[in-house]
Amino acid sequence: MLEKYLIVFFVSMVPLIELRGAMVYAVGFDLPIITSYIIAVIGNMLPVPFIYLFARKILVWGKDKPLIGKFFSWCLDKGEKGGQKLQAKAGKGLYYALWLFVGIPLPGTGAWTGTLAASILDMDFKKSVIAVMLGVLLAGIIMIIASSGVFGVLSAIF
Repeated sequence: MLEKYLIVFFVSMVPLIELRGAMVYAVGFDLPIITSYIIAVIGNMLPVPFIYLFARKILVWGKDKPLIGKFFSWCLDKGEKGGQKLQAKAGKGLYYALWLFVGIPLPGTGAWTGTLAASILDMDFKKSVIAVMLGVLLAGIIMIIASSGVFGVLSAIF
């Protein structure tokens, strides 16, 4: 059981997969939902302060380097585009928009991208982390419901 919880934890830390994939795994392997949810939230939130504080600096530093430049430029571009979209749509409700951006589980809208966008937009650290945390909590609930429904239908068919 510990091994499966470790998988939930580490999967939730992986960019683009994050908590969304971890919750699908947990539901698919019939792990206790509340425990898996808490582990996935912790795993997904663990990199957030580091992303906010260091990712932008590292990406700017590496965008001109031979082996990593294209990937770092892509990451910066993705964060900038996400941040610009967020700012354009949100206006004064920027932190609410960040919460929804992270919370609605679509490809590329998780904690990593949201935190990078907040860093690029130079949003307040504490408010950004709270908005991302609320988004992660919302995404987890949505993924539990969606995964349970899909696996429920599949188990009824097969």
